[in-house]
Amino acid sequence: MNYSIIISVALFWMVAWFINTRLAELSPKNVIAARAINLLIPLLFGVTLIVIWEGLAKGFEIPGVLLPAPSVIWARITASTDILWADFYQTFLKAVLAGYVMGCGFGFATAIIVDRVPFLRKGLLPVGNLVAALPIVGIAPIMVMWFGFDWPSKAAVVVVMTFFPMLVNTVAGLEASNAMERDLMRTYAANYWQTLLKLRLPAAMPFIFNALKINSTLALIGAIVAEFFGTPIVGMGFRISTEVGRMNIDMVWAEIFVAALAGSLSYGLIALLERAVTFWHPSYRN
Repeated sequence: MNYSIIISVALFWMVAWFINTRLAELSPKNVIAARAINLLIPLLFGVTLIVIWEGLAKGFEIPGVLLPAPSVIWARITASTDILWADFYQTFLKAVLAGYVMGCGFGFATAIIVDRVPFLRKGLLPVGNLVAALPIVGIAPIMVMWFGFDWPSKAAVVVVMTFFPMLVNTVAGLEASNAMERDLMRTYAANYWQTLLKLRLPAAMPFIFNALKINSTLALIGAIVAEFFGTPIVGMGFRISTEVGRMNIDMVWAEIFVAALAGSLSYGLIALLERAVTFWHPSYRN
């Protein structure tokens, strides 16, 4: 056990905690300064966690098969960029994106049909809630048997996982406009589709983007788990399962880092798009 590293980490944590506390108490009137502080606080917090992780792994001399240090994981990332890119391309750019677009698209279209045909609301939504509760480990082997070992079977799992969150949220969002607003559209002699496009869909956008953000993480999780049940010798899930068997835990953490980065970036892009589309929402008003 290296006590000097442990003491240094403890001191760093106290200093970082003090700085973050002081930054959180600031309330500058300048918009740029306020945004800079809002970015600096989570950045400093993340750096602090990485330093603590590094210090504890080396200070307590934790074996690499249990918890490799961030420096070891980064070295593995830089030395395995070709493998990580191939896995990312197979899992994310093929299975996740295809399944995400199809699942969200089908869910949105079905929600419009459900809204137009009332009896489907009572018949389809309970079935949707049942299917949404099915475990991935039960769906994935079936999809592999139906669609083969390549990425289409993983895309099919993603479709199943993303379809019903989009369906349920869109149906709920279409009911967000109140009766007075719908009565006003009727006084303007607006038909169903005009009311849908001009009033109900804009009001449903916060619900739709909520489903898109939820599905951005569900899609990646579903594709990775589905690869545990059969895949070509490439893919994030395949790499994680095989490297765990080889006790190459640093490679497992490298794949986890790539997956977390891809999921965070996709979530952030959807959040930026949501802010641009729903700028009128009270949560975005100053």
